[in-house]
Amino acid sequence: MSKLPAALAHLPFPVIGSPLFIISTPKLVIAQCIAGVVGSMPALNARPAEQLEEWLIEITETLAAYNAAHPDAPAAPFAINQIVHKSNDRLDHDMAMCVKFKVPIIITSLGAREDINEAAHSYGGVVLHDVINNKHAHKAIEKGADGLIAVAAGAGGHAGLKSPFALIQEIRQWFDGPLALSGSIATGDAVLAAQAMGADFAYIGSAFIATDEARAAEAYKQSIVDSDSDDIVYSNLFTGVHGNYLAPSIRNAGMDPTNLPESDPSKMNFGGDKTKAWKDIWGCGQGIGAIHEVQSTADFVAQLKRQYADAKERIA
Repeated sequence: MSKLPAALAHLPFPVIGSPLFIISTPKLVIAQCIAGVVGSMPALNARPAEQLEEWLIEITETLAAYNAAHPDAPAAPFAINQIVHKSNDRLDHDMAMCVKFKVPIIITSLGAREDINEAAHSYGGVVLHDVINNKHAHKAIEKGADGLIAVAAGAGGHAGLKSPFALIQEIRQWFDGPLALSGSIATGDAVLAAQAMGADFAYIGSAFIATDEARAAEAYKQSIVDSDSDDIVYSNLFTGVHGNYLAPSIRNAGMDPTNLPESDPSKMNFGGDKTKAWKDIWGCGQGIGAIHEVQSTADFVAQLKRQYADAKERIA
């Protein structure tokens, strides 16, 4: 068994909802936590920056009230994602807000910084860092991250190319701390499979886009329902970092998804004009073939739990 910090040791269900750029807001985060999975959102989704404090007040007060009313079945904790990249000029402000509200879990992406980890640790917070290979995993832990999110092939948005089998087994050879697996997970069977491989948690993103609480265009949600893995395109054109996107959205933007140019990684940016790109070009993972309807977050998580229990029974 992994050594899990208190914030992650007693989750109602072993799933972390991944932070969805633009799409995750307090409405989705709260629904995820109440359903029993870790809810998360990028700090950058709060625009202007001052809105982040308002959102953190809403999340913490709503979950506190829920837990007071349901002491025997409290909500799961929530997480805030910080983009640790030089183009994010809000990082210090946003991290200060996380410290102020003692955000239980910080998810760091695109760079590992010791000072960010230390800030989270100052109030007992847990830091999970997402990685696409074993080399990056070592660096993240060396710089003080508590756990890792292994972003394998098929994950939505920014994703790597490693097989989940290869990535998990390499990390588990030296790391016994919290480990989540990301990449094409959209069913309870896949959650159990992730645990069987050595992960503690499944990290699910794209499936939550097709929920009532997600701040995504209805056409985006329906495209997920209508599409499968053949409709996913891997490209670095839109942000400078390779990621997976829905081909229909690329065609709607007037481009050929089968013939996209390469971008210059040195021009990577996660604000300004790139925000518009994420509104028009829809990030999505390969697991969407299992998504057949838009439903509430509560219903989707309940479905995951039934599938998980059935899968355990089948292999018992």
